[in-house]
Amino acid sequence: MQTPPKPPRKLFEDIYAFAPNRETLGGTAYFIAKAGGGLLVDCPPWHPETLNFLQAQGGVKTLYITQRAAISNQVAKIQQALGCAIVIQEQEAYLIPEADVTPFRDDWQDGDFRGIWTPGFSPGASCLYYGQWGGCLFTGRHLLPNQKGEILALRTAKTFHWGRQLKGIEKLIETFKNQPLEYLLPAANTGFLRGTGYLAGAYPQLQQVIALSQAQPLVHL
Repeated sequence: MQTPPKPPRKLFEDIYAFAPNRETLGGTAYFIAKAGGGLLVDCPPWHPETLNFLQAQGGVKTLYITQRAAISNQVAKIQQALGCAIVIQEQEAYLIPEADVTPFRDDWQDGDFRGIWTPGFSPGASCLYYGQWGGCLFTGRHLLPNQKGEILALRTAKTFHWGRQLKGIEKLIETFKNQPLEYLLPAANTGFLRGTGYLAGAYPQLQQVIALSQAQPLVHL
């Protein structure tokens, strides 16, 4: 018998973080509750308890996937159970032939949500912006915390294109120059965030990310 998963952790009044998912390399998925159906960021551990929680919060309108490592083997079952759309950048969409996928190229928008293509970690990696709480950016694996709690891009042996990943950071700096951005919520390494589950004071730290990232050695994962 499977052990029931830990319940999602409430980070803000409408934002929850799930326990790391072994099917997505220990990735952290998030849920933003909304009237009429909320938004899932990446695939959470899929159990009956997960479905019950999401239904109790009003259901899910959209599953937004930030990058290919966040696609679990349960993705079609998740869509079928929730009746949700799956949104993903077009260069990752072919990886989910078993589901009905809504691909986008550069940007995707729906109300307070905006998907932003930031290739580098993978060809179709992207970030998701949520315009509440002073601005929240779900960074996928484009930006991750290190052991010091610093946010940066990690260059690994599996990185698709390091130069494009750095340019994606420049794109985010320019995008949020005149738009509020207070919190970063990464899809992995969340244990390095010292118990908060997010990184606050996001934009000034985002401006330092390129220098920090370039100073990091190659990480062999």
